[in-house]
Amino acid sequence: MKHQKQEDSSNREREFIFTSEHFVRVRDELYDYAGIVLADHKQDMVYNRLVRRLRDLNLVSFDDYLNSLTRDSAEFTNFINAMTTNLTSFFREKHHFDFINETILPNLSKQGNRRLRVWSAGCSLGEEPYSIAMTLLDSNTDLSSWDIRLLATDIDSAVLNRASHGVYGLERIESLPKATQRKWFLKGVGEKKGQVKVQKALKSMITYNHLNLMHEWPMKGPFDFIFCRNVMIYFDTKTQEDLLERMADLIKPGGYLFVGHSEALARYGNRFRLMGKTIYQKV
Repeated sequence: MKHQKQEDSSNREREFIFTSEHFVRVRDELYDYAGIVLADHKQDMVYNRLVRRLRDLNLVSFDDYLNSLTRDSAEFTNFINAMTTNLTSFFREKHHFDFINETILPNLSKQGNRRLRVWSAGCSLGEEPYSIAMTLLDSNTDLSSWDIRLLATDIDSAVLNRASHGVYGLERIESLPKATQRKWFLKGVGEKKGQVKVQKALKSMITYNHLNLMHEWPMKGPFDFIFCRNVMIYFDTKTQEDLLERMADLIKPGGYLFVGHSEALARYGNRFRLMGKTIYQKV
């Protein structure tokens, strides 16, 4: 009865009735399609994100909205976009980018390797792949003759579109060194004031593609390193294990996997060994 009273109280404060049954339908649909696990305490978050869709579609209930969802509908794409998280920033966890410059590139150069393949999985609004591109172009290693390809993917088509344009609010780069701001970003003027755009040299390095990690992966690899940061925290253990196996298969021997600060892969030691600071090397 306590749960029912809390639910009734919450709905008295809401524009639309949102029940535990509605939440379960959303949770199951999101898991079945994207492998993302929603904890019970996320019910308010789900309501707040989806209520905008009801308003935009002029619907009167969550029943109407959820009954309208089909996998081949445009609204299902909006549903997935609304339910995925896109927290990111330029050079987030800077030690990862330092490792690229100080360890990966010099080692490849010593080996006479002039081919570099990189994948940013769950690239969100693009700050991560653009940070990788800046790291490569500003590195201490001469990459002028290298064959470099950087793939960036995400399940959210809306953020991919924004990432490919490379336009951000000025506040998103304020924490970067002034020299980096001047070199890699163009400041908007007039009606574009308050915005910045990444330089073409960065955009030309990156290919953006829509990808659901639960589905087939079209790329063949092998990748020198993969960034998959703050993505696996949304999956259950079995899904994490499956993804790590698939990523290990795409990383070349001795290549690297970068994960988020709250993600630990210690139990997957048969494919990766910890290098420190959430950097793993393929065994």
